[in-house]
Amino acid sequence: MRLPAIASSVGAVRTAARERLRAWGVAAPVCDDALLVVSELVTNVIAHTFSDHLECRLRAEAGHLRIEVEDQMRTGTVPAPRTPAPDDHGGRGLLLVGAVSSAWGVEDAPHGRGRTVWAELPSRTEECR
Repeated sequence: MRLPAIASSVGAVRTAARERLRAWGVAAPVCDDALLVVSELVTNVIAHTFSDHLECRLRAEAGHLRIEVEDQMRTGTVPAPRTPAPDDHGGRGLLLVGAVSSAWGVEDAPHGRGRTVWAELPSRTEECR
């Protein structure tokens, strides 16, 4: 999915991801976690890069679901979990991604000046809500 890097894209990518996961028969708990990861990673592109667009890719691989969100213009810092204060309004996204994922990471995009943040979740077959 290629979308503009604007706030309304978060809902659009969640809807498209939910439909794809449902079609694949992904278990409801995995689907919920995947939608959280998609939302957080897309939101991070919008909030922390200078990208005009982003790409979100979902792949069902042997025993796990892989989510990738690629920006087109990486910043000078690598995405990393922060330790927000209890009253901070943000800063928990990658902590959440790490909590629900079996693995996640960051790599330079294979083409252009972008960066890809990816996460993997174990997959089970069962209907997605």
